[in-house]
Amino acid sequence: MNRPSLTLSRGIARVTGAALGPYQSAVIRIGFAGTWLLFLLREFPHRQELYGPSGPWGFNLARQLTADNHAFTALLWSDGRLWFECCYALAVLASAALLLGWRTRTASVLFMVGVLSLQNRSVFVGDGGDNVLHLMAIYLVFTRCGQVWSLDARRAADAAAARAGGERSPADRVGPVLWAVLGLALGTATVTGRFDNGWLIQALLWTAWAGLGLWWVTGRREAWRQPRMLLDVIANVLHNGALVVIMAEACLIYATAGWYKIQGSRWQDGTAVYYPLHLDYFSPWPGLADLMSSSGTIMMIVAYGTVMVQVAFPFTLFNRRVKNVLLVLMMTEHAVIAVVLGLPFFSLAMITADAVFLPTSFLRRLGDLAARARGRFARHGGRTVPAPRSSEESATDHVGFTA
Repeated sequence: MNRPSLTLSRGIARVTGAALGPYQSAVIRIGFAGTWLLFLLREFPHRQELYGPSGPWGFNLARQLTADNHAFTALLWSDGRLWFECCYALAVLASAALLLGWRTRTASVLFMVGVLSLQNRSVFVGDGGDNVLHLMAIYLVFTRCGQVWSLDARRAADAAAARAGGERSPADRVGPVLWAVLGLALGTATVTGRFDNGWLIQALLWTAWAGLGLWWVTGRREAWRQPRMLLDVIANVLHNGALVVIMAEACLIYATAGWYKIQGSRWQDGTAVYYPLHLDYFSPWPGLADLMSSSGTIMMIVAYGTVMVQVAFPFTLFNRRVKNVLLVLMMTEHAVIAVVLGLPFFSLAMITADAVFLPTSFLRRLGDLAARARGRFARHGGRTVPAPRSSEESATDHVGFTA
């Protein structure tokens, strides 16, 4: 076999044989689920005005808009207050489940439904961070983002340890019940004609539901090993493809933002950062904003530096050291934006999108530090802590409605 063919075969084997970037996908799962959960909890007292029946963007206006753009939102299935409260509670619970990695595949689908339903109900509420979250919620459905740092990974590792010790792991009863309940809800929505704004989300939900069922069935018997292997290959390809799309999306965001800034006269003369610091809406700490804007040199350095970092970042992905330096700069910039301009959720969304490029070695060390901190906390609480599992054990993706 010649070298190009050998390289191609190795590449195909790598893409189909494993779900790459387990730590990176876990970080974006935790980051986006945590960002959306914190937002929902912060806006809980104002939920009716933002997305509910008490909002200025009324039910009829929302129906007219979605009839034109074919956007999906379950909140338009009924204009009742009880239905809105149920949808909002479902969005909160789905975010918490995805954050913890509980029934990750199902939680990711419900998380997407919650994000799309709320954001498409009132499209004029939000900022650029909401747009990023909107897209990433869809991409996460295709990833195997619960391989590590999740309750699913812990349960799978416990089951593997039990089998290795000759014990029989308990049957999964929660997964099939959850699958049946969601299938009944999806079937009811389909029969009653709720999906009247397009077929894409409906097809995606039914495909995910059928895939979960096949995944569980093929893992029950040894005779179904070959179909299960095929499903595993399909899941790996979808995961790796979605991870590439997420990376490309982050690069596209920075590239377009940087090149648009270059065309602006305020960015060209280095004064663009000065003006938002003196808007009341973006000044939670006026004293801090005044301190930063008191130096024209600092304002010029920040403006030019922002443009250069955003434009250069997509071209540095093949140089690990330069890429890591720019990652630190961009994450620091978003952290400053969160504090100075009062945009915490926008910054969290962008930092999470940046995290997909973090090195695996750094994420492993971060996970080890978190495990040791949890162990020390548990010892102080008078409880014993089991030894941390290895990365290979945690990354195992076993049978059932797990990672």
